[in-house]
Amino acid sequence: MTVSTIGDSPKRREDARFVTGRGAYLDDLRFDGLAQATVLRSPHAHARIRSIDISAATRMPGVLAVLTAAEAEADGLKPLRPYIEANVQTGEPFVFAPQPLLATGKVRFVGEPVALIVAETLAQALDAAELIAVDYAPLPAVTAAEAACAPDAPQISDEVPGNRCIDWRTGDWRRMEAAFKQAAHIVRLRLDNHRIATNPMEPRGCVGRFDPEASRYTLHVSSQNIHINRNHIARCLGADPRDVRFIAPDVGGGFGAKNFAYAEHALVLWAARRTGRPVKWLATRSEVFLSDHASRDMQAEASLALDASGRFLALKVESIANLGAYMAGAGGGVQTYQYVHLQGTVYQLPAIALHVVAALTNTAPIGVTRGPGFAETVNVLERLIDAAALHGGFDRLELRRRNIVPGHAMPMTNSFGFEVDSGAFDDTLDKALARADLAGFPARRRDSERRGLLRGVGVAYHIKGTGGSPEENVDIRFESDGTVSLITGTQHIGQGHETTFPQILAHRLGIPNELIRLCQGDTDLIATGGGHGSSRATYMGGTAIWRASDAIIAKGLPLAAEALEAAEADIRFENGCFTVSGTDRSIALLDVVVLGRKKGEPLDTYHFWKREHLTFPNGAHVVEVEIDRDTGVVDLVRYTAVDDYGVMVNPMIVEGQAHGAMAQGIGQALMEYAAYDPGSGQMVAASFMDYPLPRAEQLPSFDLAFNPTRCTTNPLGVKGCGEAGAIAAFPAIANAVLDALAPIGVTRFDGPATPARIWQAIRTARVQPS
Repeated sequence: MTVSTIGDSPKRREDARFVTGRGAYLDDLRFDGLAQATVLRSPHAHARIRSIDISAATRMPGVLAVLTAAEAEADGLKPLRPYIEANVQTGEPFVFAPQPLLATGKVRFVGEPVALIVAETLAQALDAAELIAVDYAPLPAVTAAEAACAPDAPQISDEVPGNRCIDWRTGDWRRMEAAFKQAAHIVRLRLDNHRIATNPMEPRGCVGRFDPEASRYTLHVSSQNIHINRNHIARCLGADPRDVRFIAPDVGGGFGAKNFAYAEHALVLWAARRTGRPVKWLATRSEVFLSDHASRDMQAEASLALDASGRFLALKVESIANLGAYMAGAGGGVQTYQYVHLQGTVYQLPAIALHVVAALTNTAPIGVTRGPGFAETVNVLERLIDAAALHGGFDRLELRRRNIVPGHAMPMTNSFGFEVDSGAFDDTLDKALARADLAGFPARRRDSERRGLLRGVGVAYHIKGTGGSPEENVDIRFESDGTVSLITGTQHIGQGHETTFPQILAHRLGIPNELIRLCQGDTDLIATGGGHGSSRATYMGGTAIWRASDAIIAKGLPLAAEALEAAEADIRFENGCFTVSGTDRSIALLDVVVLGRKKGEPLDTYHFWKREHLTFPNGAHVVEVEIDRDTGVVDLVRYTAVDDYGVMVNPMIVEGQAHGAMAQGIGQALMEYAAYDPGSGQMVAASFMDYPLPRAEQLPSFDLAFNPTRCTTNPLGVKGCGEAGAIAAFPAIANAVLDALAPIGVTRFDGPATPARIWQAIRTARVQPS
């Protein structure tokens, strides 16, 4: 048996299960007497429901139930509410309307659930759904946040006057205005961080059961946050959370779309209670596009003031975020915490002023994906820096060096009073630029020109606060067969926790990894849990493991001292053994476990903790693109990154996580766009025919290196590693595209850099007068 500890790179133990077909994803699970459900969804973006006639549907063969808002109201079901209902900074309540489980009187986006149909087979449920007659009275729709805030915009919810959920000014406006008055250079940009759909490989789905004798619900669900989501769904059902169990053994990706509760979670459990049968619902890919929580979708008017030497003086950002038809999940928290937290990112910016607006529209609700809020912040500043360099005649790399927070100034406190504990931003930037061989870029550009191609280089420095839900716990149990059950409230959704979490415990206790079994994904296993989001698992779960290990060692010390007939002060613990200092007398921890069990003093340990700080992964990404001026095709030809993730538990897994985030960021930059028709409110990118995802052939070989600085906010020294590339790739590629197009007169462009959009930008530049 082996002991692989922090810093080692053993292969992922879970992969053997996955590649041999032994995964336990939702569609792999089998249930006796299973009924199938489908959801009838609104075909309109905005309409009043005059009536719903379900009579023909209920008479169809095999139909067990047809449920609408009328039945939900009769049974006392409650609507979904946001997870955060007030401004995180000020405590001021948000203005919002709860989201009904089934549309009540009105539909507000294409794909909103109107009825749930349960039948013996899925085919029977689909046939019945076609016979439900809904009389809609269409209303004008609005899909863009700015348009929704116009005085004559359609009113989406009576509870939200003017469609504005948030309208908040923060920062030092007086200091900002003074800085702008004395600035030698002011650059302004209008930026669109467009909407994307996350598309996890396994779509959303759930199987609900109800035990009438115990009056208890069980939901098998593809979710990345089961404890917190369980609590919200229990409220919808009018149940005590202890009477609702969520189980998610394996989850085929989440990317934020599975962070929060959905109407279907409550509907399926309710249907199971009404029919007395287990009920299964699994989203089609079309339903993923139409009804999953989307992400990004923020527009910003941003201005940067500089002095004559290029020093940043002040930043002003007026942003408007599209929340979709309802404020869902932590949408308000993203706008009032994540987005605000690291304004200025890694640069010295003495004055910042923000105007934050978040509005409802007739689109699917916005949730989160990698880097929510922080990605929008980084995009604004990195794009502004390149624009400022062009405007003021500065070298854009020197402009970054001139304003970046130097290593000797760490920890830093930004102008909003938030502290970043660690980082070597200037050194990381220099390492990335050297590794990218920018000195050789002119020669590579000339080579591209000889082949009739335009070439550009772009840089972006990312940073994000990671931590997610602030509470976490772990339960470590020493089993009678010699194995160790490591029970956590975090969740794995593809990140390799079955490998890395045992590494942490093996590092602390010296137990062979093969003896450690990670148990998770079941609300009955452990009291609470924050699931997985915001790259929190290793930081939060790992800290709980570390501190529980301290307690285990402390419990074992007197037992070891008694067995070794030595004073506790003379005993040290290392490499899995208690040893009398200066001697070869020792006893293994697992032997002490047996002694403790016999004496009625088990070493089993539960530990709960609540964080006060975040971790701050950061890094510099440098990309190069080639553009065919005749077709508009953009090829990403080089991608270099140097990242700081602190102490890396398993560097191989960290590298894989970083690669995945880069691919997602590249997708947003080059091709992904969850577009709606502004007139009808219909989604026009609701399949993979219209919404492409990046393929391996479209990605270069990533050149990724690390420049770690130890995080001081947790005993492991780790920083979250799952989101960086998705934050950095979007602005880095946009900067590279603009650099490539600059020689032919293109000065403005927002992603995605699809061939059609690039071709149009080139043609527009050609016809503009010089």
